[in-house]
Amino acid sequence: MDEQALLGLNPNADSDFRQRALAYFEQLKISPDAWQVCAEALAQRTYSDDHIKFFCFQVLEHQVKYKYSELTSVQQQLIRETLISWLQAQMLNPQPEKTFIRNKAAQVFALLFVTEYLTKWPKFFFDILSVVDLNPKGVDLYLRILMAIDSELVDRDVVHTSEEARRNTLIKDTMREQCIPNLVESWYQILQNYQYTNSEVTCQCLEVVGAYVSWIDLSLIANDRFINMLLGHMSVEVLREEACDCLFEIVNKGMDPIDKMKLVESLCQVLQTAGFFSIDQEEDVDFLARFSKLVNGMGQSLIVSWTKLIKNGDIKNAQEALQAIETKVALMLQLLVHEDDDISSNIIGFCYDYLHILKQKLINKSYFILNGEDEAMFVEYRKQLKLLLDRLAQVSPELLLASVRRVFSATLQNWQTTRFMEVEVAIRLLYMLAEALPVSHGAHFSGDVSKASALQDMMRTLVTSGVSSYQHTSVTLEFFETVVRYEKFFTVEPQHIPCVLMAFLDHRGLRHSSAKVRSRTAYLFSRFVKSLNKQMNPFIEDILNRIQDLLTLSPPENGYQSLLSSDDQLFIYETAGVLIVNSEYPAERKQGLMRNLLTPLMEKFKILLEKLMLAQDEERQASLADCLNHAVGFASRTSKAFSNKQTVKQCGCSEVYLDCLQTFLPALSCPLQKDILRSGVRTFLHRMIICLEEEVLPFIPSASEHMLKDCEAKDLQEFIPLINQITAKFKIQVSPFLQQMFMPLLHAIFEVLLRPAEDNDQSAALEKQMLRRSYFAFLQTVTGSGMSEVIANQGAENVERVLVTVIQGAVEYPDPIAQKTCFIILSKLVELWGGKDGPVGFADFVYKHIVPACFLAPLKQTFDLADAQTVLALSECAVTLKTIHLRRGPECVQYLQQEYLPSLQVAPEIIQEFCQALQQPDAKVFKNYLKVGIWGFPLSLHSQVI
Repeated sequence: MDEQALLGLNPNADSDFRQRALAYFEQLKISPDAWQVCAEALAQRTYSDDHIKFFCFQVLEHQVKYKYSELTSVQQQLIRETLISWLQAQMLNPQPEKTFIRNKAAQVFALLFVTEYLTKWPKFFFDILSVVDLNPKGVDLYLRILMAIDSELVDRDVVHTSEEARRNTLIKDTMREQCIPNLVESWYQILQNYQYTNSEVTCQCLEVVGAYVSWIDLSLIANDRFINMLLGHMSVEVLREEACDCLFEIVNKGMDPIDKMKLVESLCQVLQTAGFFSIDQEEDVDFLARFSKLVNGMGQSLIVSWTKLIKNGDIKNAQEALQAIETKVALMLQLLVHEDDDISSNIIGFCYDYLHILKQKLINKSYFILNGEDEAMFVEYRKQLKLLLDRLAQVSPELLLASVRRVFSATLQNWQTTRFMEVEVAIRLLYMLAEALPVSHGAHFSGDVSKASALQDMMRTLVTSGVSSYQHTSVTLEFFETVVRYEKFFTVEPQHIPCVLMAFLDHRGLRHSSAKVRSRTAYLFSRFVKSLNKQMNPFIEDILNRIQDLLTLSPPENGYQSLLSSDDQLFIYETAGVLIVNSEYPAERKQGLMRNLLTPLMEKFKILLEKLMLAQDEERQASLADCLNHAVGFASRTSKAFSNKQTVKQCGCSEVYLDCLQTFLPALSCPLQKDILRSGVRTFLHRMIICLEEEVLPFIPSASEHMLKDCEAKDLQEFIPLINQITAKFKIQVSPFLQQMFMPLLHAIFEVLLRPAEDNDQSAALEKQMLRRSYFAFLQTVTGSGMSEVIANQGAENVERVLVTVIQGAVEYPDPIAQKTCFIILSKLVELWGGKDGPVGFADFVYKHIVPACFLAPLKQTFDLADAQTVLALSECAVTLKTIHLRRGPECVQYLQQEYLPSLQVAPEIIQEFCQALQQPDAKVFKNYLKVGIWGFPLSLHSQVI
């Protein structure tokens, strides 16, 4: 060979040498004998240069591809022998050839195979396998040859002549008859031998299986031994992506629809059991992309099976296929909404196919029997349709808008003669557009002109078409839902407000024959009025008059069945409050309207309370108390209309709500049905503290006194937040009241906490734990609101008792939420009282109790730093120690170094380390140290704590 020309094969050679090498290659292609020189060079391993080896294979490739028929039988035999000799030599090579050489060799083998397999080399695979056996280098080449053969025979990207296509079909048929079972067996042996030792070879083999499965007998692969091995590979990090692709090819194989359904379901069952459906726990997005592709393949395969079974009239199996599809929908939606584009885009095919099924179901009457499971199923279908529409909107919002507009307009044009299912779905599609095409603050009717115009046109059609009169509850509900969702439309076209208000107020809405429609309309009406309060002024008194009968409090004895439940009436009262408060009327008129609204409630309350006090029958007592509670709740709900811009005072309504307070507070002294009455009045007080501000204060002492009588743990838990709210809001204004009721409240708490309970009474234990938390939250509020004098003025004995309970809370109870609160209290008290001018004896308390608590709490066996709340408790513990150091200075460090820590037998170097961390200016440094450093303390201290 021309050695000078060969120098040009080196990538670093200059252009002249490269030109010479190119010319030499062309010369060798023309030469009838030059290929033999190359064959001999490969067989004899004449050259070590990789580029020359590649060059020799290129020459052989050209000969086999274009001039093979011109060769004599002897010459053809020489090429076969050359390739086998080269393959044998690879078994002995200490290092495998470069990948590009192995790939080129595989291509030449493949070309020779398609040329000779049917005629002169039927034992091609036998010869190859007899050389490579299970040698990893040989297996690598064998698998590359198989991929190259598959590419020659099956690759759709390669354009074949009709003669080549016929030849390839004949080769595949012959292979199926003669050697495919043996090849499959060789793949199984390779996978079994190398799955744990050579991931590269195993992945190559999985790729081969995936490639060949499309045109060989599936039963050779889709059997227990192969599938079990592949599923095992799904749990091996370096194999699972290739195993996923292989399984995808298996489920993609065309086969009988029932067999396909069984195959997919058995795969899914195993994958789900192995935890692969819990994709929120999977962090490897590359694997999830492959898994998403597999799920897509399984879903589409099931849909194809379902379609074929429906077409064949096999309803029973079609129903099974449909159930199988629906069990995959939750997983499909999880993958669809994944933030990674590759993962979400790989599942789109399944989504589109399922969307087609879904649309048919929503319009199909048999899926719209609104009761029991069928209703639940229908709701689920709508959820899925929404998610799919959202995804379609991301792909093509203009197309989605145009499609919905076309369906909506055509349906609404003839709604009187159209089936209710189609009318409901048409309005529902308009409703869903709001989320599929999101905007900020519901501004659908501004910005993009074409979109705003289309939505405005559809809304105008909806409210003027008369479809609100359609005699079916599903259409009626969809109408009101859509009107409220697009409330901004009425700021653009306010002329439509009166007709929509009438729909809400008459037999179509709040007075509909269906309780379900009335209930939902009450909520939607409230939302409609609140969102359009500025446009409501012309209609306020008319609306208030029309809803008068819906505001009636219905006591149990009158036998009158109200149109609305008490929960629904809450929305109507709130709506009435919103109309009054947001009106443009002067304060006197607002006060008059609010009094008209609330006076009937107060009058009825007084009468019912008197009846309750006289009632003997417990069932009657309960129903009367329930009604009283509703009355308080209705009054409370009206107050939600007030805001910082429209306060109770500004609206002139203080007097009305003070009258309500005076009316409702006597219920606290009623000995019957205490729980429900106290709960209602307490909720009203919470609202009045916000609305009436300091005007409520004269009522608090009396109310508190009544609520502290005959207390249970639950009563105290619910009472303490009220006191916390008052303390945090009014601070110094309520100091005298707090000082007066502080110890009575604590005595009530301690009395309940000290009550004996059965060891196994979990309910009582939980109640005490929640009460303990409430107690510490109260102390935190008092200290955090600058009211520490409330505690300080309780007398030395009581102060000490309180402080000891806080220390106990920090150390003794395995409740990290309470522990965190206790350390917050302690650090606040140290900040306030821990200086040189603090209360007498507090400095001693710090060193005798607070400092030890900061060490004993974290060393408790129950102090679990794997728990997030415990980590927060430790953080507050660190803050407490830092605050002690800040307030006491070097004295604190000296105490730790010379007295406290040595008394615990802590090693001097650890004491030094601890004190250095404590003195760091950055609090985070000490917090981080405490997480790990405290575990260096002696085991004797741990056991002492335990």
